[in-house]
Amino acid sequence: MSAFAGRIALVTGASRGIGAAIAEKLAAEGAHVVLTARTAKDLEAVEQRIFDAGGSATIAPLDLTEAGSIDRLAAALRERWGKVDFMVLNAAMLGTLSPVPVIDAVEFNRVLTLNLLSQQAMMASFDDLLRASDAGRLVVLTSSVGSKPRAYWGAYGASKAALENLALSYAEEVQNLSRAKVAIIDPGKTRTKMRALAYPGEDPATLKEPSVVADAVAELLGSDFETGTRLVVT
Repeated sequence: MSAFAGRIALVTGASRGIGAAIAEKLAAEGAHVVLTARTAKDLEAVEQRIFDAGGSATIAPLDLTEAGSIDRLAAALRERWGKVDFMVLNAAMLGTLSPVPVIDAVEFNRVLTLNLLSQQAMMASFDDLLRASDAGRLVVLTSSVGSKPRAYWGAYGASKAALENLALSYAEEVQNLSRAKVAIIDPGKTRTKMRALAYPGEDPATLKEPSVVADAVAELLGSDFETGTRLVVT
């Protein structure tokens, strides 16, 4: 029997890169994966790869920052499955790298809305579904700048630092009330579109593939890790 047979997994930002790789890996291990991102066409391509490999998936195209979208998604999963075993919060935006004094306020608001406020909304809307699982697991993708500030990365780094604090607070709140656990994963230097935007002169051949991160996530989910675990993928 596959390691995650019977498990329901939800992966955000699943249309490409690390999110897509995680979705495909969890499906390969037997989970039914719900894929979310804004672009239906890209989600369909990931879904097709999962089907072709013998896995099962459902796509749910949505914008996490759109009012009511997260609640609607949670309601749909609640009605169909009544639980979520694995929730992987991967969706994020980089924004423009710039000195703190000249951060664009409008763009900073968008970064915080997606990278932080929408993530809290996901935790709120899916809390009961994670608790309904006998092994609910929340995995939050972060960045090294969330714990180690770097020049020009203030906006993105602040959003990730706040997200880490939020996720660890949630971990403390649920650990004695359910079997749900929380882990934070820093994927490290990985060949993604976001990485290419941040480091346009970098040779992508020197970076690890998203599948390496996906393997690490699957291994963690298959273990009895301590809630609050922070894993850096090298």
